[in-house]
Amino acid sequence: MNILSVTQLTKQIKQTLINYFGEIQIQGEIGSLTNHQSGHCYFTLKDSNASIRCMLFKGTRAKLNNIILKTDMQVIVTGNLSIYESRGEYQIICSNVKEYGIGNLAIKFEELKEKLKNKGYFESSIKKDIPKFPKKIALITSLSGAALKDMKFVANRCWNLTRFTIFDTLVQGNEAKYMIERNIKIADSLGFDIIVLARGGGSLEDLWAFNEEIVLEAIYNAKTPIVSAIGHETDTPLSDFVSDLRAPTPSACMEMILPDKNEWLLRLSDLFDNINNIENKNLLRFKEMLDSAYSKLNFFKFNYNSLNDKLHSMRASLNLTLNRHLNAKIETIKNLSIYLDVSYKNIYPSKIQNIKILKYSLQNLFSILLAQKRIFDKKELDFQFDIFLKNKENELKKLKLLLEAKNPKNKYQKGYAQITIDNKILSLDEVKKGDTITLSDGITSKEARIL
Repeated sequence: MNILSVTQLTKQIKQTLINYFGEIQIQGEIGSLTNHQSGHCYFTLKDSNASIRCMLFKGTRAKLNNIILKTDMQVIVTGNLSIYESRGEYQIICSNVKEYGIGNLAIKFEELKEKLKNKGYFESSIKKDIPKFPKKIALITSLSGAALKDMKFVANRCWNLTRFTIFDTLVQGNEAKYMIERNIKIADSLGFDIIVLARGGGSLEDLWAFNEEIVLEAIYNAKTPIVSAIGHETDTPLSDFVSDLRAPTPSACMEMILPDKNEWLLRLSDLFDNINNIENKNLLRFKEMLDSAYSKLNFFKFNYNSLNDKLHSMRASLNLTLNRHLNAKIETIKNLSIYLDVSYKNIYPSKIQNIKILKYSLQNLFSILLAQKRIFDKKELDFQFDIFLKNKENELKKLKLLLEAKNPKNKYQKGYAQITIDNKILSLDEVKKGDTITLSDGITSKEARIL
């Protein structure tokens, strides 16, 4: 039997392991993670009964799509067995590391996302508006989670007038999806203004309850606006796409759905200032308008009184003038009436006598002309005589028209009547109540009594 040194044995074991196992894949949980300053990474891969050391070189680590290794993370390691000869410890030299389950879940996530998108669950047109001043909000979250504590802190700082109802819910594990779906339906039936789904961050597997189809169906069919506040800002479960509003974190959710009391106090202060300014401006403007109107009223009042005085004066003067003119006209009419009566009595007989004299003169003249006719040429004498006769006939016509105009009988034919008492011609002003008068139209006479 050959005697081997420790080094020789270690090298033979190392070679045997490499030749026998080749490249292998191992599932386990990361423990004792160390990131060396050189860029290499050292950790143990373990399960409930055993563990093995692993080494990830800097160059290999750079090719792992920026995966961040964490303690307690479930991973699948691909690599080769080797022995660290100086300590005689075997280890795995990693050529690849990926999170366990992430591949299947990611595929399922993308398939379900595409399915819901085709069904129209993500359409912005069906999103419900979030009330600006919610009075009642339902929180579907875990009572023991840090997310609830964060939301309470922000809510107390932002707004104190909203009442919250907490639905204690499992947010991780196989039963979580059923509790979340049930609590969504219950909250939707109770008339809340907003429903908030909230939990802290975690891996894709930890947040998977919010990617379950029954949860997403409940969100889609709810009548109440729903806000998805799941995980950290980089986490995007499908509930973010189906809900009416996506919040990057539970704390940010409270800031997004609650009014900022400080902001609104400032707005109200500005509003009151604006109202006061507007009221002051309006009051000043109305005061100026009233002052102007009062001034104009006094001016109009003064003008009215002045014009009224003038109007009374003019009216009195006009009445006086009219009365004076009327009395003068009445007097003139009386005088004319008396004059006509006297003229008729005096002129009419005189004109008749004149006409008789003129007729007698014409007859004498005619005799003279006949006598002279023998002396003058007959034709010339006839011509001159015709002209003379025509002139005299025109004079007679004019006298006849004048006499007819002065004849009272013509007036009677037009409806006029003469008033007399004891054969004395009177005017209307001279007749008194109780007098017995005689009315004559030149043909007949009638007596009448003034009542």
